[in-house]
Amino acid sequence: MQPRNMSMSGVVDLAAVKAAGEAKAKAEQARAQAARQGGAAAVPPSALVIDVDEAGFEHEVLQRSAEVPVVLDFWAEWCQPCKQLSPLLERLTVEYAGRIVLAKVDVDANQLLMQQFGIQGIPAVFAVVAGQALPLFQGAAPEEQIRQTLDQLVQVAEQRFGITGIAVDADAEAGGAEARVAPAGPYDALLEAAVRALDSGDIAGAVQAYRNVLVDDPGNSEAKLGLAQAELLGRVQGMDPQKVRKDAAEDPKDVAAQLAVADLDLVGGHVEHAFDRLVDTVRITAGEDRDAARLRLLELFEVVGPDDPRVVKGRAALARVLF
Repeated sequence: MQPRNMSMSGVVDLAAVKAAGEAKAKAEQARAQAARQGGAAAVPPSALVIDVDEAGFEHEVLQRSAEVPVVLDFWAEWCQPCKQLSPLLERLTVEYAGRIVLAKVDVDANQLLMQQFGIQGIPAVFAVVAGQALPLFQGAAPEEQIRQTLDQLVQVAEQRFGITGIAVDADAEAGGAEARVAPAGPYDALLEAAVRALDSGDIAGAVQAYRNVLVDDPGNSEAKLGLAQAELLGRVQGMDPQKVRKDAAEDPKDVAAQLAVADLDLVGGHVEHAFDRLVDTVRITAGEDRDAARLRLLELFEVVGPDDPRVVKGRAALARVLF
């Protein structure tokens, strides 16, 4: 697949003057506050490349894009061109030393994000600057061409939005290569402790055990699934199902009640009912209420598993109401 959309010429059109002014003001305010506090803390080079999912997109990408351009790399394990492009993007990101951050998005696990960006094929690379999405290119591309695109991105971010990037401590990981490549685990004991805690009804203990694993190994899939399940059980514990369902029926826009009934439905095995309820809630609400329903739905997708056909159907339904 040949690269396309390598030009940054459309960036000015995509960035409204008002939004640019607000973003620039926020960036300047953040820098001023950092200066008053003695300067922003520098991050290690490894923090420049992150994995992002739907639940963390707002914080990890949208909010972060107010201080540094975030490059989105949409990839999949089965995609051979991705295996050539992703390491190159990671190397260049570290080389740019805080002027960009690379956020990697596994499209198989985050189909909603893929739909939101209108991606038809991978690898696909976008940027988010001051909360605004900019298409960069699709397909593999020569290194020099990618460098030119990143240079243009950095220039636009600084001149148009006043965004200059984040500080990097290049020596933060000096001598720590062995620690970085060493496996973080094993976590068998902690995971077993979490399961025992769940079996004994100690939900808080299970939640803490799973979180202990994720502190050291944020990508541990078993701990992520276990935490989602334990938190779900914690939410339904002590509920009065009859009252909760009555409240939800009387006021379809009572988001807290709809979330509670969806949790009860999922625990009771009524998976599609739970998903349909939250999709409807997203459709008829707005603002923080809508976002709460959307995030809860993503959490329940995590509990059921990304490969479950009901989750695939639910993601498609959510995309339809969002767009």
